[in-house]
Amino acid sequence: MFAMLEKLAGIPGVSGQEGQVAKEICQLIHGYCDYHIDALGNIIAFKKGQKTPVHKLMLSAHMDEVGLIIVSAEDNGLLKFAPVGGIDKRVFVGKSVMIGQVHGVIGTKALHMKKGDEKEKTPEIDGLYIDIGAKDKEEALSHVNLGDRAVFTSVYTPFGDGFLRGRALDDRAGCVLLIQLIRAQLQYDTWFAFTVQEETGTTGAKTAAYQIAPERAITVETTTACDIPQVKEDKQVCALGKGPVVSFMDKGTVYDMDLYTKAMACAQRNNIPCQAKAGVYGGNESRSVQVAGKGCRVLAVSVPCRYLHTPSCVIKEEDMENTLRLLEALLDEFGA
Repeated sequence: MFAMLEKLAGIPGVSGQEGQVAKEICQLIHGYCDYHIDALGNIIAFKKGQKTPVHKLMLSAHMDEVGLIIVSAEDNGLLKFAPVGGIDKRVFVGKSVMIGQVHGVIGTKALHMKKGDEKEKTPEIDGLYIDIGAKDKEEALSHVNLGDRAVFTSVYTPFGDGFLRGRALDDRAGCVLLIQLIRAQLQYDTWFAFTVQEETGTTGAKTAAYQIAPERAITVETTTACDIPQVKEDKQVCALGKGPVVSFMDKGTVYDMDLYTKAMACAQRNNIPCQAKAGVYGGNESRSVQVAGKGCRVLAVSVPCRYLHTPSCVIKEEDMENTLRLLEALLDEFGA
């Protein structure tokens, strides 16, 4: 499972350019299910189980990641960009990026050139650029096109006591969990959607859910863990090492309380470490699944992740393993 995660996390897939990720996923699920790619780029997959569920089931995970998009080239060869998805602007300065096969680094005015309060402020996006070593605009545009995406350069690394660091673990971790389920023997027929453009408006999930028309759906995600010393305990939301995170509400979705209650009870009954998302923060594609077509009862099950939307997302292996255990149990629970 973790070798698969390393492979997927290393493939660029900024929103709107998920094709390479989709190609790899199709290779990994080929022969285990029926699938196709829709007009938007979602992978729609059906896994035949031993029984037909009482309620049509769907699990989804998004393939895209946050990143950058090239918007212009300056006369001096430097590239201007805009963020794709929600990225804290404090993350940018000095980071290495890749634009296709082109290396670059994000720069800004040197600290000794700044004056007054400017030294204490985080640079605005307009004050940042990507340097690819081009001498002028013409040379820059011979290597890069406007509209190209850039991803942070980051190495996938196991470290410490079962921790993993890497780019795009949001939500390649969710994709890997869906692949694991597809490659297993399932008790009930189940639909799966690997979706596009979650980070820019949960677009793909809406069209995927419209096509599948599920009655019950689980969004498999990562969610922000703020379990660090500077954050008060009641604001930490969730913690690494305490198992999958089940949400009752976030900024985009009020989750089905019957499914939420059943999920928490299912975890307890099966001795699976599990935690509630302790706060109303963030959001995911559940909000689109919930309102697609005639509507759907939704649940979100997430892997806790520190430093979300940065080059160095951090998760814990045991949380991935326990999330898979919970999803397996929930498919049996929700299919009956």
